[in-house]
Amino acid sequence: MKTPTDAARDYLAAVEREASALPADRRQELLADLAEHIEVTRAERPDAALGEILAGLGDPRTIAATALAEAGTGGAAFPSPGGADAPARRAKVHPLVPLLMLTLPYLVTTVLPDVPGLALCSGLIRIAGGVLLCTSVHWTTVRKIVGVLLAVVAPTVASLVWSETTVAPAGDTPALVANLVALAVVAGTSAWLWVCRRR
Repeated sequence: MKTPTDAARDYLAAVEREASALPADRRQELLADLAEHIEVTRAERPDAALGEILAGLGDPRTIAATALAEAGTGGAAFPSPGGADAPARRAKVHPLVPLLMLTLPYLVTTVLPDVPGLALCSGLIRIAGGVLLCTSVHWTTVRKIVGVLLAVVAPTVASLVWSETTVAPAGDTPALVANLVALAVVAGTSAWLWVCRRR
């Protein structure tokens, strides 16, 4: 009888076989991501059957085909829609770009809180940074979710609650302290994402 560890090992071996056309480093990265996802999901949902978790990941052949398409090395079994010479579907953006787009708007709005229209521009830049973070190949899904929650959602919700519940002017000391705390959380999150990025 197969143990859960054997089933996970067999699943990862199947993905490795199907993704044999990937460069070795990218294939190992894919397997490490899948193994991490399995571990995290098992820790979060200890009552879930491993078969259910593996089914949620998808068929090994589909995972390998997606990884091959993203790497631009789609094999004959899975030709890319644009032909053999079509570029990879997901452009690689330098990991610093989304992190700067998440952090710099907070810095600017903290230094210049009373500039009209700056909050709107700042919000749009942060949303774009969150989208780039979510579509990036440099972080795992779990890290992307944590990054978006800490760098976009939490500070935005805190800012909305602050603006609706206080009457202090934007340049007042409590508002400045709140902005500095939000900036520290966002900057810390960006630094953490930079350290744990895939190289």
